Amino acid sequence: MITSFFNASLGYGAMRAARNLILTLALPVSAAFAEPVRILALGDSLTAGYGLVEQEGLVPQLNAWLAEQGAEVTVVNAGVSGDTSAGGLSRLAWSLDPTINAMMVILGGNDLLRGLPPATTRTSIDGILAEAQTRGLPVLLVGMKAPGNFGPDYKESFDRLYPDLATQYGALHIDSFFGLLAPEATDPAALQPFMQPDGIHPNAEGVRIIAANLGPHLLELAQKVQ
Repeated sequence: MITSFFNASLGYGAMRAARNLILTLALPVSAAFAEPVRILALGDSLTAGYGLVEQEGLVPQLNAWLAEQGAEVTVVNAGVSGDTSAGGLSRLAWSLDPTINAMMVILGGNDLLRGLPPATTRTSIDGILAEAQTRGLPVLLVGMKAPGNFGPDYKESFDRLYPDLATQYGALHIDSFFGLLAPEATDPAALQPFMQPDGIHPNAEGVRIIAANLGPHLLELAQKVQ
């Protein structure tokens, strides 16, 4: 399942890498905003930094990347290991304190590992985006790709829910979290040097690559803060 999980996430291609470069060039390095922007990172173990020392996790590495750009943007870690999309929805209200200006959502990996129905995941993420819309918070929705071993209907339904909901709510959208790790890769084996021994979570170097590719999208998100 792990191999197919990554294989389904590699169709990112050169266009995504080019888009990252364009975003970086289009946004000034100073990234001057009216006031500092705080982005809530709502996620699971991929966000929480499972298996890594604190400074090697996704949120600290994103904050380091943003600081290097001179951006007055801070990512707040709201990752809980083992959380499903329903779990993220259940704790959203108290995670969104008044200081939060925007939100990044990285959920669905545990839904896949548990084989939950795509309709269940769709309902939960719909609830998250609806709450963000009510509060006037721009969102970056980071998708997951289902493995092929659940069958083509399951995969199609799961893979479609992220772009569908992003379009419905006007959210920024990244097709695949693991696509950020190796945009040009076509062989899942190419990811192994960047993974922890469990084959599911990126290691510190893998997270560094993901943060560098994700960072420009956070600058784009910050630009949407009113």
